[in-house]
Amino acid sequence: MPAKTMDELVSLCKRRGFIFQGSEIYGGMQGAYDYGPLGVELKNNIKAAWWRSMVYERDDVEGLDAAIIQNKNVYKYSGHEDTFTDPMVDCHECKSRMRADHMKDIKICDNCGSDKVTEPRDFNLMFKTNVGPMVDEESYTYLRPETAQGIFTNFKNVVDSTSRALPFGIAQIGKSFRNEITPRNFIFRVREFEQMELEFFCKPGEDEQWHKFWVDTRKQWWLDQGLSEENIEFEYVTGDDLSHYSKSTVDILYKFPHGFEELEGVANRTDYDLGSHTKAQDEFDITAKVKKNEHSTAKLAVRDLEAKKWEVPFCIEPSAGLDRGLLALMTEAYTEEELENGSTRTVLKFKPHLAPIKVAIMPLKKNKPEIVALAKELKVKLQKLGLGRILYENTGNVGKGYRRHDEVGTPICVTVDFDSIEQEGSPVTVRDRDTMEQIVVPAAELPAYVVNYFINQD
Repeated sequence: MPAKTMDELVSLCKRRGFIFQGSEIYGGMQGAYDYGPLGVELKNNIKAAWWRSMVYERDDVEGLDAAIIQNKNVYKYSGHEDTFTDPMVDCHECKSRMRADHMKDIKICDNCGSDKVTEPRDFNLMFKTNVGPMVDEESYTYLRPETAQGIFTNFKNVVDSTSRALPFGIAQIGKSFRNEITPRNFIFRVREFEQMELEFFCKPGEDEQWHKFWVDTRKQWWLDQGLSEENIEFEYVTGDDLSHYSKSTVDILYKFPHGFEELEGVANRTDYDLGSHTKAQDEFDITAKVKKNEHSTAKLAVRDLEAKKWEVPFCIEPSAGLDRGLLALMTEAYTEEELENGSTRTVLKFKPHLAPIKVAIMPLKKNKPEIVALAKELKVKLQKLGLGRILYENTGNVGKGYRRHDEVGTPICVTVDFDSIEQEGSPVTVRDRDTMEQIVVPAAELPAYVVNYFINQD
């Protein structure tokens, strides 16, 4: 049973070191969170799984890591300066600030019920910053609100250096920044977040089939990470809700504790982006409505050998929020089980490849040198397997250790006891997180057992 309330997750995240409130010792900062020892491991594991599926397991995708701070013309021609806004309303009575499109009635304050609210006005979501020693209107740029623009501006560089032909994609994971009016629901909507984005370029006319392909592919990926079918829905974005660049968009929704909300969007961006950033726009049959570009120095097009002409590719964009993905996976993994003795245990049933700690090695007695030495030796051997973090935990209380590792999602706990140092083969006890079953494995066979466990489980 997934987590029912956000409070359950927030409490667990702080207690076990997944996520902390940013700047907490100074009263915190709305919309800013810090990832603790286990949170950063979980984030890295999700990123690794995404990168593996997008880049390593495909032969038509390249990777990229573009700069966060870019030339301000990037956002002039992308349309962000003109369109990247939310409607904002202020209440004169309680001084609260709200997004008009999230209010029940834009004439009545959601917080205090007052009708003393302002008319909605556009609020640009980009963080403005200055570059260089002078602070003036000529030195400004923005912290990127999405990773996508760095991909579009590097399109020619990637094509020239890899000799890619259509269809192909460019993948990127990185930080983005949005000055949200009302950050809310824990890490669901924040001002600083990470995105996992793919821009997949294809021929005009093939865009709709590729759009469907990526919608289906991305849903299956989330299922493979552990989300359940009944907690996922599609929303087909239409009309005024479509972004200015989009021909069609499908949002993959997940049932978070606060309801179904967007987990990932898959958009058909047509030739808008490359068409916006290319020079000599009049030389191409650009279908999207783009602003005349007077600053670009590159033609962002590919040669169609059959038609014997240059054309601007269409683009399909699967864009997922890493923070939202982590929240969804924690929600799904959160489980409370009643045991035979009437007590309950909390378990995070992550897929093993996502678990922050892969194996915990626990000596039965922390003051028995022979037991401690064998436990440390096994920790080193397992760490060299490259599966992820292997934790040596010398607390001396195995029962409490089991419960703690259940709660953080550790798939395997290994106990080194007196039998391990007294009996032939140095047997150790291996406990499974989900079944709580325990088996005895000779120490020399433990690395092979662990490797096989993770291969078979995933």
